Amino acid sequence: MFGEEFITWLTRIVDILLVAFVVYKLITIVRGTRAVQLIKGITVILAAWFLSSLFALQTMQFLMNLVVTYGVLAIIIIFQPEMRRALEQLGRGRLFGRGPTPEEKNSVNTIEALMRSIRYMAKRRIGALISIENETGMDDYIETGTPVKAQISSELLINIFIPNAPLHDGAVIIQNNVLSAAACYLPLSENPFISKELGTRHRAAIGVSEVTDALTITVSEETGDISVTKNSEIHRGIDEDRLRKMLENQLLKNVKTRWQWGGRKNG
Repeated sequence: MFGEEFITWLTRIVDILLVAFVVYKLITIVRGTRAVQLIKGITVILAAWFLSSLFALQTMQFLMNLVVTYGVLAIIIIFQPEMRRALEQLGRGRLFGRGPTPEEKNSVNTIEALMRSIRYMAKRRIGALISIENETGMDDYIETGTPVKAQISSELLINIFIPNAPLHDGAVIIQNNVLSAAACYLPLSENPFISKELGTRHRAAIGVSEVTDALTITVSEETGDISVTKNSEIHRGIDEDRLRKMLENQLLKNVKTRWQWGGRKNG
């Protein structure tokens, strides 16, 4: 007898937990869409329907019955895109998977903005110097530049480094997926073994990598080559695939990617 009651209660608990989980995932899907307003409207209608039944308001109850009867069809027609997206995610097996956190979404947006802007500047040989803070703070270098405190976008980065723009001379520093400052001065490396082909931007990238664990991207205005500097090493001639992997390694802490440098090391 005890075993049957235990199984019954366990089944009910599992049933409730599954329903709660499904409702939670549906909420995450509709969050930020028009369906949020739909849910609010449905809540009001259900409340009116319940009150009309409770207080025997026949006219109101008749109207609510009509709304509920024909409202389902209206919902299917009006909110077809949201329902299609939910079904697509279900078909891909993503409905019940772990969704990205806000921090991961911000990091992905930062990576995409960096890739688009660097691709644009490299093709047009627009010099750029972008340093991404890691564990070691870069507040001292941020204070040397102009505060920006803006969301990162490719348009913003490109406009900063356009020749003769007010902030193009110096480095952009990114902290926690925020463009903290532009026109920052980074320490120049005094390493005598650095190739004499490298200019001030590259020496600054190496210099900041000698005193911090930041990842610094340099675009040469002479050749358009992309260089990445970290841990006192500069690697030149980086292609887009390797650059993306490096950015993921730096910005997405939970993504298991290896550093795939390639290119020419230290000149």
